Amino acid sequence: MKHDGLPAAIAIDGPAASGKSTVGQTLAARHGYRFLDTGLMYRAFTLAALRAGVAASDPGACTALAETIAMTVAAGTETRIFLDAEDVTDRLRDADVEANVSAYSAIAAVREVMVRRQRAIAAEGRAVLAGRDIGTVVLPGAGLKIYLDASEEARARRRGLQAADTRLASANVTERDRIDSGRTTSPLRPAEDAVVIDTTDLTLDEVLDRVEKELRCASS
Repeated sequence: MKHDGLPAAIAIDGPAASGKSTVGQTLAARHGYRFLDTGLMYRAFTLAALRAGVAASDPGACTALAETIAMTVAAGTETRIFLDAEDVTDRLRDADVEANVSAYSAIAAVREVMVRRQRAIAAEGRAVLAGRDIGTVVLPGAGLKIYLDASEEARARRRGLQAADTRLASANVTERDRIDSGRTTSPLRPAEDAVVIDTTDLTLDEVLDRVEKELRCASS
């Protein structure tokens, strides 16, 4: 399905700090899409679980929490996440969330709940979704699928710029790659029909130019 010649849904996947959120949000703003950073939903779940004392080693309790959690997702020009009435978006890159999000995200039942919510948001209108399994699981029929990658060193450097402790940021990138790529449910990998772009040596503008070219091709 297309609107005004553009795909109704654009999937942007990739590992941590590959640039998918920045690219997705910019692309959405340019073309009038809503933007959903699906990773923030898993981070919000992680925050809720930590607050509730629900361990990632207890999948049953995590599943029950996922099914009942009062999470509201506002997908507009940016993604804001609310737990109950509290906007927790600015808490979602705190060290405790960063250190635990991959463990909670690997729980199959938690992912099933989040995927249902993500598909429902995408069905509301034209949207760019960024994450790790958008093109393979969430929206396998997306009109354009982009997979952004970069060297581990480049991604650790980018994440380090966002964190007080560069060494911790580098370790987190490496560990998240290991967990996300090796998990049984929705492992991190490009969809077979995704356009893979290595952003290691590219500026943001250069990446956007590449993505815009692919968008024009998808719209023709």
